Amino acid sequence: MKKIFSLVVLFSLFGCAEMQQVISQIPQTGTTGIVDISGGLKEALNNGITKQVSKLTATDGFYKNEVVKILLPEELRKVDTGLRRIGLSALADEGLKVMNRAAEDAVKEATPIFVSAVKNMSFADARGILLGNDSSATNYLENSTSTALYGKFNPVIQSSFTKVGADKVWANIITKYNSIPLVTKVNPNLTDYVTKQAMNGVFKMIAVEEKNIRTNISARTSPLLQKVFAMQDKK
Repeated sequence: MKKIFSLVVLFSLFGCAEMQQVISQIPQTGTTGIVDISGGLKEALNNGITKQVSKLTATDGFYKNEVVKILLPEELRKVDTGLRRIGLSALADEGLKVMNRAAEDAVKEATPIFVSAVKNMSFADARGILLGNDSSATNYLENSTSTALYGKFNPVIQSSFTKVGADKVWANIITKYNSIPLVTKVNPNLTDYVTKQAMNGVFKMIAVEEKNIRTNISARTSPLLQKVFAMQDKK
């Protein structure tokens, strides 16, 4: 399993050509073999979780982060406009904020699910990634984990809506909007929408840290990571 995980994470951090170059230069056994660098590569992945995704769990982790801030879905933009038109701008602002609060709260509990999903990749999956194109690792991670992640995130988001009061805020918003004369009534599934946006935020922030490790020598926190990424620097 360690070898499988190493192959997967190596490919996720490098392009296909770089992956082949690294594998050709690292022995399969011994203190510098692929099995032995598994711990260092897991550390690189954990950096994405602890340094970047953890930021999302803080107050305003989503709301004041323009990379992942959850905006209103298209169907609710008319709700926002309608409320502001009748002098309820504060309520519209609160609706946006509590959506982001629910995501911030949910990520605290849901992040370990993402780590588990990565670790459970099979050898066949890893081989498919290795033989794929330059974006196949990222595409695989999203495509193969999204269903499972959604199943775990969704109830957490629903619970978080109640915890942060988002359900009451939005029930009030929808009631106010639907009472405006001549508007088309709405009944959006905000749990589904925020779940998907929270998942997108997790992937985006892990990608930020991966890029940091690839381009910033000081972000390579172990001797083995330094050695592996030094090969990339020389290409």
